Amino acid sequence: MRKLVVVIPNYNGAKFVRNCMDSLLVENVPVIVVDNASTDGSDQIMAEYARQYPELVTLVTMETNTGFCGAVNEGITHADAEYVILLNNDTVIEQGFCQALLQRMESDERIFSVSSKMIDLYHPDRMDDAGDLYCCLGWAFSPAKGKNVTEYDRACKVFAACGGAAIYRTSILQKIGTFDENHFAYLEDIDLGYRARIMGFKNLIEPEAVVYHVGSGVTGSRYNKLKVDLSSRNNMYLFCKNMPLLQFLLNLPLLLLGILVKWLFFLKKGLGGNYFLGVCKGFALAFSKEGRDHHVAFQWKHLGNYCRIQWELWVNVGRMFIK
Repeated sequence: MRKLVVVIPNYNGAKFVRNCMDSLLVENVPVIVVDNASTDGSDQIMAEYARQYPELVTLVTMETNTGFCGAVNEGITHADAEYVILLNNDTVIEQGFCQALLQRMESDERIFSVSSKMIDLYHPDRMDDAGDLYCCLGWAFSPAKGKNVTEYDRACKVFAACGGAAIYRTSILQKIGTFDENHFAYLEDIDLGYRARIMGFKNLIEPEAVVYHVGSGVTGSRYNKLKVDLSSRNNMYLFCKNMPLLQFLLNLPLLLLGILVKWLFFLKKGLGGNYFLGVCKGFALAFSKEGRDHHVAFQWKHLGNYCRIQWELWVNVGRMFIK
């Protein structure tokens, strides 16, 4: 088994992949690129890298677009490594990125994932992400978004690592399962981090691991019909699948409030119908056979972890409004 492998899911990333790969190959770490049936020629660009650097780059091609989840799961399967770094195709890393993540991971065997310091590529004085939080309104958010990069200079705990540039311990993935492919894309990293937290593992950020991120490189904008539909669906799905019934009922009033506020927000942007439809799809998925098969079964030995998570779900409501 190898120590470390980087997995890059690619779908129509022709505008970004060369910069991503050129910055990464300096790290001299094995890379597995999983192409999701790209149609813009980016699969051929990646094939060039695989031919040029056969000792470092492996290309895996999918027959159809399986989404982020399907692609990274395929990459993790091929990696056969103790640790796997997931990296978006619209990123550029700073030298030492991989080593910084690896060192932090090896500092504590209870760490499941470590997120990097993600900086806005077009505004390098501003943060893009540094790990994500989740709250009882059913909202996932990055408290770092838009803040000055100097504010994030120490490692700390987060609810979940951002899967766009993070390292994961595969021995724990074998216990909690890999990415839930019901998500297809969006919020799958929150769901994975949530499952790890239920079992008592940690998720952190490492500010020495720096990556520059375009953001919405493939979907094209922060808010669009596809992203709103998938995000709202997946938010409801992960909320339901990870909570025991009593915890779900405890949080239901605030969840409904969160749905109302978000619906009004997207209504102003002309996406209210997409958001509401996504919410309905999320509940339908959660209570379908396909969704129930992925429900996290409650175990009494994890009661303390559930209590700590619940406290965070309440506290994180307030953290959204702290600037």
